[in-house]
Amino acid sequence: MSKKTKVFIAQFFCFAILFIIVRLGVEFFTDLTSIWGSLAGAVVATILAPQFKVFDTQQGQKVYVRWIFIKGVKELNW
Repeated sequence: MSKKTKVFIAQFFCFAILFIIVRLGVEFFTDLTSIWGSLAGAVVATILAPQFKVFDTQQGQKVYVRWIFIKGVKELNW
């Protein structure tokens, strides 16, 4: 499996987990249901989910992550 595939899967799972948590929380604590609860969950999960990127360098492919809760960009050793 290539690094780009791993990054895509990791980013999807991070978004999906946050989306489900936020959507269930919005549905439980507010009266928003159906499309509005899903829309609120998608917006919040998009903002809070970490962003993974793969860059081709002379040393090979490197994976970097940027997240709202960490300062700057961090390199991952995948």
